[in-house]
Amino acid sequence: MSSPPADTPRDTFRTSAPRRRPEWAGRNYTLLTGAAVVTNLGSHGALIAASFAVLEAGGSGGDVGLVAAARTLPLVLFLLIGGALADRLPRHRVMVAANALNCVSQAAFAGLVLTGDPQLWQMMLLTALCGTGTAFFNPAAEGMLLSSVSGEHSNRAFALFRMAMNGAGIGGAALGGAMIAAIGPGWVLAVDAAAFAVAGALRAFLDVSHVPGRAPGGGLLADLREGWVEVKTRPWLWSIVLQFSVVVAVVGAAEAVYGPLVARDRLGGPAPWGLALACFGVGTIAGAVLMMFWKPRRLLLVGTLCVFPLALPSAGLAVPLPVWGLCAVMLVSGLAIEVFGVNWMTTMHQEIPEEKFSRVSAYDWFGSVSMLPLATALAGPAETAFGRTSALWGCAALVILGTAAVLLVPDVRRMTRKPPKPTAAVPPGPTATAPAQAYDTTV
Repeated sequence: MSSPPADTPRDTFRTSAPRRRPEWAGRNYTLLTGAAVVTNLGSHGALIAASFAVLEAGGSGGDVGLVAAARTLPLVLFLLIGGALADRLPRHRVMVAANALNCVSQAAFAGLVLTGDPQLWQMMLLTALCGTGTAFFNPAAEGMLLSSVSGEHSNRAFALFRMAMNGAGIGGAALGGAMIAAIGPGWVLAVDAAAFAVAGALRAFLDVSHVPGRAPGGGLLADLREGWVEVKTRPWLWSIVLQFSVVVAVVGAAEAVYGPLVARDRLGGPAPWGLALACFGVGTIAGAVLMMFWKPRRLLLVGTLCVFPLALPSAGLAVPLPVWGLCAVMLVSGLAIEVFGVNWMTTMHQEIPEEKFSRVSAYDWFGSVSMLPLATALAGPAETAFGRTSALWGCAALVILGTAAVLLVPDVRRMTRKPPKPTAAVPPGPTATAPAQAYDTTV
């Protein structure tokens, strides 16, 4: 092969070499995606492991609900503070500190299960510490992800991120269920602790230099008030947050409490339940692939219609369906909720100012999980009072009623996707963060 001319610039060959990733998938986006894959491989199995650790220690369905509630109660207590801190401090530092807490708490939980007879209060305490880490991590992580993507490519970027994250969840749930059946839940919890350590190391390399510096302002309460103003002035936002306070509560109770019990009594143990959760993950991947190519104009109308199928898993457990039928409804619900998730993230990216991403995300998370501790704690007593079948049918009915109510909000039906701004219109020099624009309400 002949050599290139001596005067050919070397950069010509650098730029003509094939890229390993799309131009919009920058360093932060790649690190965030990789870390999310690692944590989801561990955490999906660990959620199943925690439930079966309680059952193997002699606990009842009510005890499983108490441990699940201990995980979610800190979310209610600390999410708003975590969101305010993530908009005030470098977000990657908040994420790394939260991962460190998760790692330590899960390692201690694993040690208890592997070496002794864990007590209910010990499992609740360690699970609560893990939930505390999650409360500080989630707003920072969502704000970091939203700030790492440009508006033009947001739909595809969010879909690809969620596809990678949920794909890891498939392997984590299936592998976790199989490992619990083979060697017990303690080792699955240990794997989750190691996953948090690896993900925290990856997130330490995130770059926040592109985030505009915050102007001097008030304290923590002032930050929280600013975030609340962003929420309460947007009917589409607070109505869907209210909807998901009900949906997340009943779906969480069904999957965290009733699912393992139905699996133990009617499906043959943890492995079939892990398979069903893995099928939910397969559905989310299918939904993410769909959303990489489909850009519906009515973002929230399409998304809200796709929440209705979340009633199917509770109904499937109530029947109960055989394993293959439960896997089918889990797959459909996973696909549908992924369509909602990508449209929701795209709407948030489009409508919320960058410097308030984490605070608004915190209110979103807070509203969504506010009723989850109560629902999981009451799942056992509800089963005693009404029977497991009636409780599961009630969960399905609440999903349908709450979602139908949101469709009555005009802003939810009318929210439309904005076209990307032409790049030629952007002046040279540093890019300022644009304020949130009013959304298009044309039919």
